[in-house]
Amino acid sequence: MINRENELAELDGLLKRHRIVGLIGARQVGKSTLVKEYLKSVSTPRHMYDMENPDDQARMSEPMLALKGLKGIVVIDEIQRAPDLFPVLRVLADRKPGPARFIILGSASPELLKQSSESLAGRIFYHELDGFSLDEVGGKNVDKRWVRGGLPQAYLARSHRESFEYRAGYIRTFLERDLPQLGINVSASTMRRFWIMLAHYHAQTWNSCELARSFGVADSTVRSYLDQLTSALVVRQLQPWHENIRKRQVKAPKVYVADSGILHSLLNLPEKADLESHPKCGASWEGFVIGQIIHHLGVRSEECHFWATHAGAELDLLVVRGRKRLGFEIKRTTSPKITPSMRHALEDLKLSHLDVIHAGEHTFPLGPRIRAVPLQNLLEDISPL
Repeated sequence: MINRENELAELDGLLKRHRIVGLIGARQVGKSTLVKEYLKSVSTPRHMYDMENPDDQARMSEPMLALKGLKGIVVIDEIQRAPDLFPVLRVLADRKPGPARFIILGSASPELLKQSSESLAGRIFYHELDGFSLDEVGGKNVDKRWVRGGLPQAYLARSHRESFEYRAGYIRTFLERDLPQLGINVSASTMRRFWIMLAHYHAQTWNSCELARSFGVADSTVRSYLDQLTSALVVRQLQPWHENIRKRQVKAPKVYVADSGILHSLLNLPEKADLESHPKCGASWEGFVIGQIIHHLGVRSEECHFWATHAGAELDLLVVRGRKRLGFEIKRTTSPKITPSMRHALEDLKLSHLDVIHAGEHTFPLGPRIRAVPLQNLLEDISPL
């Protein structure tokens, strides 16, 4: 069992400040487990409904009647399966004084849960839960977390083989059952082919024309597939940053399979040795590290970008919050060095500083406002925003 104290504290704080908290995340990242653990620590009345459970579905056949008399904390799991609940939650959240606070759990982005954005605007705060992070598994388990990914059952499996088998089953169930439940009506075989193809483009700039030619469909079709997987929280799109400089800049997003373990399963890489000999090893490391930086800093997706020019200068991750600009370059090496690209990014983007996250063991300066930080020291050497 992995202690998720930080996530429990975050949930507690959000619930004290908001009438409705939406806890979203990909399937099987531990949303229900986290909430059940949280409920053990509170003394107020607790009520939990799972909208995949036929009994709870029957109890919710008259949602206003079922919910209006409840006090304390009310949890509704798999909310995307019961869109008629959102108008009811709006009415209940507007009561003053409100006898109950609500936690809704969903396996999709707020944009996909359209009913919530229409019915609960201004009444709900969304928090995205990822799989296990470095602050939960510890810096000494970096490689295990990278190879297996962050899905709890995949990470905690007794062996790499068992973990790989779980992830293969996860992919199949996700495509055959979960996507249709989210209203995404694309055949499982088609989406599997696209997801595998996307894995081979992991950490590359999105090129819809190239993927459309390879897939044999229209540009708009592959773009819709990408957006659907992004909305299901299994793909990350890192948007480009545009600066008013005299350089032509890349304007398409970078795409990543969100979980490194799922990426390795899509690429059929069960062991670390298989991964380290594969051409996508460096790209896999980049996506994994970017995810850990974003989680550790506590920044929102709209604050995270990459930057690249057509002349070749680039920056793997740019975090912009207010006047603060932080740059991160990812290098799977034990001895990183300053590159011309780093100097261009530091000057053109007016970065506060630039950290080069590497696979070694020591933190050391590389130059003015540039330092090398090993991933295993990320938690100690880089402060959250």
